[in-house]
Amino acid sequence: MPAPTFRIDIPLVPESSLGTALHFIDLLRSANLLARLRSGNQAPRMDWRLLDANGQPLPALTGPWAHYTAAGPSTDVHSGPAQAVFIASFLAADIPAIRQVVARHPALVRQVGIAVDAGQKLLTMGDGAWLAAASGRLQGRTASLPWFYMAGFARDFPGITLVPGRDWTDDGPWLSGALPHNLVDLAIALVRHAFGEEMARACATVMAPDHQRAQAALQANAQQHIPATRDSTLARAIAWMEAHLEEPYSLERLAQAASVSARTLLRHFQAELAQSPLDYLHALRCARAKVMLEVTLESVPSIAVACGYADPAAFRRIFVRHTGMPPAEYRKRHALRAPRRRWRVEVG
Repeated sequence: MPAPTFRIDIPLVPESSLGTALHFIDLLRSANLLARLRSGNQAPRMDWRLLDANGQPLPALTGPWAHYTAAGPSTDVHSGPAQAVFIASFLAADIPAIRQVVARHPALVRQVGIAVDAGQKLLTMGDGAWLAAASGRLQGRTASLPWFYMAGFARDFPGITLVPGRDWTDDGPWLSGALPHNLVDLAIALVRHAFGEEMARACATVMAPDHQRAQAALQANAQQHIPATRDSTLARAIAWMEAHLEEPYSLERLAQAASVSARTLLRHFQAELAQSPLDYLHALRCARAKVMLEVTLESVPSIAVACGYADPAAFRRIFVRHTGMPPAEYRKRHALRAPRRRWRVEVG
């Protein structure tokens, strides 16, 4: 039976606060991680997709944006309707500017109304509440806004109740947060709605500030009441390789250091990293070699020995395979130190 999945659409317009949306995705990712730690592969999970103002998925990007613009963990994230919509706050200077943002995106306003009619949960942050309220589907509801927006919002939407002093509100289909720190509250409330109280409490334990818990953890650790987290087979193997990078590779010695059989170690590496221990070791060695090529003036044969290769030719072949260029070419492009001949100072 597949694990339950809860989908969230996150529409973005040019005026959206991108940082707010990305922070919210980070919180969803944290909830997924915590769920997996508790329940393994059968854990419920949050999926998300970034949409444009017309409801179309934004193209996936590479680099640091990949984890945000790509779909969430589910492989079928683009199939079927979402269960929630998150409207980030806007980069608008004042209330007239917020009204202009809403007026520029009637298609998104309609989508919000359709989502509410379909029974989806609606989450808004800060002045994103304006766009949600413009859908006309939230009359009679209660919402939270920053105090400096309340008067203007009340004039525009007299049928929605604003409660002074309440940073966030959960009222039926609408979860609204006033300030950036309320993103955590919204994420926990969404987990409660999607997966129940137990998972919400687990997320609150990790995400919500708790100064007493932090102090208690430090005291217990100082008094050695909290043992070190037991490491995994992979962690033990990788730690041993990092500490013995320049030594000849031995699968048997590595397995012994990881306290498993060689066969079991190979299975762990293939299952978790899709590569052999030797391939992983080559990557570690090449990472060290790149640093040495960048910041030292050691010869390539000397660097090869320091990285565990007695044969410089073998080192060059492996380095080319991992970096796409020979060591000398890599140094030429990335060296942070000038050749020794440039150190001379001519004194006239």
